[in-house]
Amino acid sequence: MNRLDDIIEAAPRRVAAVRSLDELETVESELVGRHSELAELQRGIGKLAPEERPAMGKALQEARAALTAVLEDRRRQLERIGADALLADDRVDMTLEAYRLPAGSLHLIQQTIDEITDIFTALGYAVADGPEAELSAYNFDALNTPPTHPSRAESDTMYLEFGPHDSALMRTQTSPMQVRWMEDHTPPVHVIVPGKVYRSDTIDASHLPVFHQIEGLAVDTDITFSDLKGTLAHFAKEYFGPATTVRFRPHFFPFTEPSAELDVSCFNCDGGEPSCRVCKGVGWLEMLGCGMVDPNVLAHVGYDTDVVTGFAFGMGVERMAMVRHGINNIRHFIENDIRFLRQFT
Repeated sequence: MNRLDDIIEAAPRRVAAVRSLDELETVESELVGRHSELAELQRGIGKLAPEERPAMGKALQEARAALTAVLEDRRRQLERIGADALLADDRVDMTLEAYRLPAGSLHLIQQTIDEITDIFTALGYAVADGPEAELSAYNFDALNTPPTHPSRAESDTMYLEFGPHDSALMRTQTSPMQVRWMEDHTPPVHVIVPGKVYRSDTIDASHLPVFHQIEGLAVDTDITFSDLKGTLAHFAKEYFGPATTVRFRPHFFPFTEPSAELDVSCFNCDGGEPSCRVCKGVGWLEMLGCGMVDPNVLAHVGYDTDVVTGFAFGMGVERMAMVRHGINNIRHFIENDIRFLRQFT
């Protein structure tokens, strides 16, 4: 019995000194396992006198129960310590401010398209979108541009290997959608067509092979060149400022007659200042092409040219943005330099 008492008395201190579950299993094996002193005492019961066996058996059972209770208590403590350590490793400090991604914004090109679109939709114009891979029949033929026209030369346009030779290309202008729109709509027609266009231009400070245009078309009875001038003068004042004045210079476009180039007064100087970085002292800025729709274009879509007339205009989006914001290199639009883009957020 004295030996059993010693085991029970020493067990709590021994178990309390354990620092891991693996150590606890070792101590448990030594205290209550098959090769423990307790098991050895239990195997020795048979050697005792019959009258001593019941008391010894009862004492051994009570000792095993006491030792097991001490071991289980320590096991729960170690498991709780382990769980607390795991939670501490995974802890997230919710009081810290989360990392915030910088707010993005629309590209200046899209901002310009949206603003110009808003100006014309306020005048009642619809907005149309067309295919970028276009048939030459729409890109040229329907726009009064015969096969012998220089712009149809293979070296000047991006033709596609689709169908007959020179029958399809990446559109060189958004004007083909004007023809497509008139085919599906009867006058009155008021529509603008923003979109991407393609030319085989060499990249430099003022040219890109891929850029953006906005075409406009108005067809109705009794439309005159004065309507065109009034519309574009209103647009110029809305986009460049109320002090803007405009002038029209004669020009040539295959699908309009008469045709003109629209200039706007320089908004950076009073006009003619040699040091002006925007107009270079000229006082005027060339902005877009326009004119009265050629009767051949109207007849091609089945309109009665004795009844209806119309005007059309087309502008480069990059050109509009460059003039308004004083940008001197068109390549800035495609270089993705965050220092440039952040100026227009």
